[in-house]
Amino acid sequence: MESELIAWLREHLPPHPLLRLGAGDDAAVLDMARTDQCVVTVDLLTDGVDFLLEEADARRVGRKCLAVNLSDIAAMAARPMAAVIALALPREGGMRLAVELYEGLLPLAEEFDLAIAGGDTNAWDGPLAVSITVLGQVTDRGPLRRGDANSGDRILVTGSLGGSILGRHFDFQPRVKEALLLAERYDLSAGIDISDGLSIDLSRLAAESGLGAELTAETIPISDAARRFAEKLSDGSAPLEHALCDGEDFELLLAAPPREAARILNDQPLAVPITDIGRFTDEPGLRQTTADGTTTPLQPRGWEHKFD
Repeated sequence: MESELIAWLREHLPPHPLLRLGAGDDAAVLDMARTDQCVVTVDLLTDGVDFLLEEADARRVGRKCLAVNLSDIAAMAARPMAAVIALALPREGGMRLAVELYEGLLPLAEEFDLAIAGGDTNAWDGPLAVSITVLGQVTDRGPLRRGDANSGDRILVTGSLGGSILGRHFDFQPRVKEALLLAERYDLSAGIDISDGLSIDLSRLAAESGLGAELTAETIPISDAARRFAEKLSDGSAPLEHALCDGEDFELLLAAPPREAARILNDQPLAVPITDIGRFTDEPGLRQTTADGTTTPLQPRGWEHKFD
C-alpha cells in the first residue's frame, strides 16, 4: 500500500540541511537561499528499455536510475542538491520492489550529499517506470554548456569506453567530483556526458556549438569490456565500434582550448585517465583519422528512442 511505503520512507530517508520540509506533505520545502542559479534534470527509466528487471537486482536498478541523473549534473559541472522520485510500480510485489529500489539509490545519494525530498508513487498493470528529477547548484564558474566549444578546441574524454552492457551500465560512477575539480582548476569550453554513445553525443555537442569534429581513431580509449563484448558477439564488429557507439558509458566528453588541454593531460588530476581524442573544426559533421593519416566521414551512431 502507498501509505506503508510513505511510512517506510519517512523512517529511512535521512535528514538533510536543505530540507525544511521533506516527505509526508503535498510538496517539499528546500532551503536554497544561497543558490543563485539552479540546474534541473529529469530522466525516465523503464523496465524493458533501460534494464530488464527479471534479470537484474532491483537495488542495482535503483542505483542506476539515480546515477544517470547525477551524470547529467556532472555534465554541467554543477553540485547535486536534491532529488524527487516518482515510481510507477507493478501492482504485484510493488512494496518490496520500491523498498529495494530505495535501498539501491540511498547510498549513492548519501555519497553525493543529495537530499531525497520526496516524490510520488502509482501502481498499475504495466512494467516498472522510474522518473527522477535532480536539482543542482551552479558553481562560481557557471554551468558547463554544450554550445560553447570553439574551433580548434581539443576533445577530451575521461575513462574508457564501450561494452557497458556487460554490467557497467548499472555500476558506473557518475563523474560529479571529477567535473567539479576540472571546472575549478581549468578553463573548459563545453561538455556533455556520454549517455547514448561517443559518436552521437559528440555530434550533439559539436552541432550545438555550430562546429564539426575530427576524431583520432587510435587514441580513443577502448575498455576491456568493449573487447570482450566484440569477441562475445562474433559478428565482425570491432572493439572501436563499441567504444564509438555502445552508449551508457557516462564518462565526461569535454572541449578545452589547446593550452588548457595540454595542462590537463600533463597533470592527469583525476583517479581515472583523461585522453585527447581529437579536435573541433569549422567544417560541420564528424570525421575520423586513422593511423595512416586517412580521414573519412564518421556517421554518428548510438542509442535513440524511436517513436512515430
